Amino acid sequence: MNRSASNVLVDTFLPERSVAKDALWIVGFTLLTALMAQIEIRLPYTPVPLTGQTFAVLLSGALLGCRRGFLSQAAYIAAGSAGMPVFAGGASTFLHLLGPTGGYLWSFPIAAGLLGWLVERGASRRAWKMAFSLAACDVLILTCGAAWLGSLFGVPARQAWLLGFYPFLIGDILKVCLVGITLPRLLRRCDNSG
Repeated sequence: MNRSASNVLVDTFLPERSVAKDALWIVGFTLLTALMAQIEIRLPYTPVPLTGQTFAVLLSGALLGCRRGFLSQAAYIAAGSAGMPVFAGGASTFLHLLGPTGGYLWSFPIAAGLLGWLVERGASRRAWKMAFSLAACDVLILTCGAAWLGSLFGVPARQAWLLGFYPFLIGDILKVCLVGITLPRLLRRCDNSG
Protein backbone atom coordinates (compact mmCIF):
# COMPACT_ATOMS: atom_id res chain seq x y z
CA MET A 1 0.00 0.00 0.00
CA ASN A 2 1.49 3.36 -0.90
CA ARG A 3 1.17 6.36 1.35
CA SER A 4 -1.57 8.06 -0.68
CA ALA A 5 -3.82 4.98 -0.95
CA SER A 6 -5.61 5.67 2.33
CA ASN A 7 -7.90 8.45 3.49
CA VAL A 8 -7.20 7.45 7.11
CA LEU A 9 -4.36 9.47 8.57
CA VAL A 10 -2.81 6.76 10.77
CA ASP A 11 -2.59 4.48 7.73
CA THR A 12 -0.66 7.10 5.79
CA PHE A 13 1.91 7.36 8.58
CA LEU A 14 2.17 3.61 9.20
CA PRO A 15 0.89 1.85 6.07
CA GLU A 16 1.91 -1.62 7.30
CA ARG A 17 -1.05 -2.63 9.47
CA SER A 18 -1.07 -5.42 12.03
CA VAL A 19 -3.33 -6.54 14.83
CA ALA A 20 -0.77 -5.29 17.37
CA LYS A 21 -0.56 -1.81 15.79
CA ASP A 22 -4.33 -1.56 15.54
CA ALA A 23 -4.66 -2.58 19.21
CA LEU A 24 -2.15 0.11 20.20
CA TRP A 25 -4.09 2.78 18.29
CA ILE A 26 -7.36 1.62 19.87
CA VAL A 27 -5.94 1.61 23.40
CA GLY A 28 -4.21 4.95 22.78
CA PHE A 29 -7.44 6.66 21.79
CA THR A 30 -9.30 4.97 24.66
CA LEU A 31 -6.77 6.55 27.02
CA LEU A 32 -6.98 9.89 25.21
CA THR A 33 -10.75 9.93 25.70
CA ALA A 34 -10.28 9.10 29.40
CA LEU A 35 -7.75 11.91 29.74
CA MET A 36 -9.96 14.42 27.93
CA ALA A 37 -12.87 13.45 30.21
CA GLN A 38 -10.90 14.84 33.12
CA ILE A 39 -10.98 18.30 31.53
CA GLU A 40 -14.27 19.22 33.12
CA ILE A 41 -16.19 22.44 33.65
CA ARG A 42 -19.39 22.19 35.66
CA LEU A 43 -22.25 24.42 34.56
CA PRO A 44 -24.79 25.52 37.19
CA TYR A 45 -27.86 25.00 35.00
CA THR A 46 -27.23 21.51 33.58
CA PRO A 47 -26.20 18.16 35.08
CA VAL A 48 -23.83 17.61 32.15
CA PRO A 49 -20.33 19.10 32.40
CA LEU A 50 -18.30 20.54 29.56
CA THR A 51 -15.47 18.10 28.85
CA GLY A 52 -12.93 17.32 26.18
CA GLN A 53 -14.47 13.90 25.49
CA THR A 54 -16.25 14.82 22.27
CA PHE A 55 -12.97 16.13 20.87
CA ALA A 56 -11.35 12.74 21.52
CA VAL A 57 -14.35 10.89 20.07
CA LEU A 58 -14.27 12.94 16.87
CA LEU A 59 -10.50 12.65 16.65
CA SER A 60 -10.65 8.86 17.03
CA GLY A 61 -13.05 8.49 14.11
CA ALA A 62 -11.22 11.06 12.00
CA LEU A 63 -7.76 9.58 12.51
CA LEU A 64 -8.43 5.85 12.99
CA GLY A 65 -11.27 5.14 10.59
CA CYS A 66 -14.48 3.26 11.19
CA ARG A 67 -13.56 0.03 12.95
CA ARG A 68 -10.70 1.29 15.11
CA GLY A 69 -12.56 4.49 15.99
CA PHE A 70 -15.64 2.51 17.03
CA LEU A 71 -13.57 0.04 19.05
CA SER A 72 -11.62 2.77 20.85
CA GLN A 73 -14.86 4.29 22.15
CA ALA A 74 -16.44 0.92 22.93
CA ALA A 75 -13.31 0.11 24.96
CA TYR A 76 -13.67 3.45 26.76
CA ILE A 77 -17.23 2.60 27.79
CA ALA A 78 -16.18 -0.93 28.78
CA ALA A 79 -13.32 0.42 30.91
CA GLY A 80 -15.64 2.77 32.78
CA SER A 81 -18.27 0.06 33.21
CA ALA A 82 -15.63 -2.24 34.65
CA GLY A 83 -14.82 0.28 37.37
CA MET A 84 -11.87 2.20 35.93
CA PRO A 85 -12.16 5.93 36.76
CA VAL A 86 -12.23 7.10 33.14
CA PHE A 87 -15.48 9.06 32.98
CA ALA A 88 -15.71 12.79 33.73
CA GLY A 89 -14.57 13.62 37.24
CA GLY A 90 -13.05 10.14 37.68
CA ALA A 91 -16.46 8.48 37.75
CA SER A 92 -16.78 4.80 36.95
CA THR A 93 -19.21 1.86 37.06
CA PHE A 94 -22.00 0.83 34.75
CA LEU A 95 -24.49 2.94 36.73
CA HIS A 96 -22.77 6.08 35.44
CA LEU A 97 -23.93 5.07 31.95
CA LEU A 98 -27.51 5.27 33.18
CA GLY A 99 -27.14 8.79 34.63
CA PRO A 100 -27.46 12.24 33.03
CA THR A 101 -24.46 11.78 30.72
CA GLY A 102 -25.45 8.28 29.56
CA GLY A 103 -26.92 9.39 26.24
CA TYR A 104 -23.68 11.07 25.25
CA LEU A 105 -21.53 8.15 26.37
CA TRP A 106 -23.58 5.50 24.56
CA SER A 107 -23.37 7.52 21.35
CA PHE A 108 -19.55 7.79 21.37
CA PRO A 109 -18.80 4.49 19.56
CA ILE A 110 -21.53 5.15 16.98
CA ALA A 111 -20.32 8.69 16.29
CA ALA A 112 -16.66 7.62 16.03
CA GLY A 113 -17.57 4.72 13.76
CA LEU A 114 -19.77 6.86 11.52
CA LEU A 115 -17.13 9.56 11.21
CA GLY A 116 -14.49 6.93 10.46
CA TRP A 117 -16.74 5.47 7.77
CA LEU A 118 -17.14 8.91 6.18
CA VAL A 119 -13.38 9.49 6.37
CA GLU A 120 -12.67 6.15 4.69
CA ARG A 121 -14.91 7.28 1.83
CA GLY A 122 -12.96 10.48 1.25
CA ALA A 123 -14.44 13.06 3.63
CA SER A 124 -10.97 13.68 5.03
CA ARG A 125 -9.65 14.99 1.71
CA ARG A 126 -11.61 18.26 1.62
CA ALA A 127 -12.01 20.70 4.49
CA TRP A 128 -15.70 21.37 3.78
CA LYS A 129 -16.53 17.63 3.60
CA MET A 130 -14.58 16.97 6.76
CA ALA A 131 -16.25 19.86 8.59
CA PHE A 132 -19.70 18.66 7.49
CA SER A 133 -18.94 15.08 8.59
CA LEU A 134 -17.58 16.25 11.94
CA ALA A 135 -20.57 18.52 12.51
CA ALA A 136 -23.02 15.72 11.68
CA CYS A 137 -21.34 13.32 14.11
CA ASP A 138 -21.13 15.98 16.80
CA VAL A 139 -24.84 16.76 16.38
CA LEU A 140 -25.50 13.03 16.72
CA ILE A 141 -23.73 13.00 20.11
CA LEU A 142 -25.51 16.13 21.34
CA THR A 143 -28.91 14.94 20.11
CA CYS A 144 -28.51 11.57 21.84
CA GLY A 145 -27.46 13.36 25.02
CA ALA A 146 -30.36 15.80 24.96
CA ALA A 147 -32.88 13.05 24.18
CA TRP A 148 -31.49 10.97 27.04
CA LEU A 149 -31.81 13.91 29.43
CA GLY A 150 -35.39 14.49 28.32
CA SER A 151 -36.27 10.85 28.90
CA LEU A 152 -34.36 10.56 32.18
CA PHE A 153 -35.80 13.66 33.79
CA GLY A 154 -39.15 13.63 32.00
CA VAL A 155 -38.71 17.20 30.80
CA PRO A 156 -40.19 18.64 27.60
CA ALA A 157 -38.04 18.49 24.47
CA ARG A 158 -37.37 22.24 24.53
CA GLN A 159 -35.94 22.08 28.04
CA ALA A 160 -33.91 18.97 27.19
CA TRP A 161 -32.29 20.92 24.32
CA LEU A 162 -31.57 23.81 26.69
CA LEU A 163 -29.91 21.44 29.17
CA GLY A 164 -28.11 19.07 26.84
CA PHE A 165 -27.54 20.61 23.43
CA TYR A 166 -27.19 24.39 23.29
CA PRO A 167 -24.66 24.85 26.13
CA PHE A 168 -22.12 22.79 24.22
CA LEU A 169 -22.40 24.32 20.75
CA ILE A 170 -19.64 26.95 20.93
CA GLY A 171 -17.02 24.53 22.23
CA ASP A 172 -18.05 21.87 19.77
CA ILE A 173 -17.91 24.28 16.83
CA LEU A 174 -14.31 25.04 17.81
CA LYS A 175 -13.50 21.31 17.98
CA VAL A 176 -15.05 20.70 14.57
CA CYS A 177 -13.11 23.59 13.03
CA LEU A 178 -9.81 22.46 14.54
CA VAL A 179 -10.07 18.91 13.20
CA GLY A 180 -11.85 19.87 9.98
CA ILE A 181 -9.16 22.31 8.91
CA THR A 182 -6.06 20.40 9.99
CA LEU A 183 -6.80 16.82 8.85
CA PRO A 184 -7.07 17.51 5.09
CA ARG A 185 -3.86 19.53 5.26
CA LEU A 186 -2.02 16.72 7.04
CA LEU A 187 -3.20 14.20 4.46
CA ARG A 188 -2.04 16.43 1.59
CA ARG A 189 1.38 16.76 3.23
CA CYS A 190 1.60 12.98 3.56
CA ASP A 191 0.65 12.56 -0.10
CA ASN A 192 3.30 15.08 -1.19
CA SER A 193 6.03 13.53 0.97
CA GLY A 194 5.29 9.96 -0.26
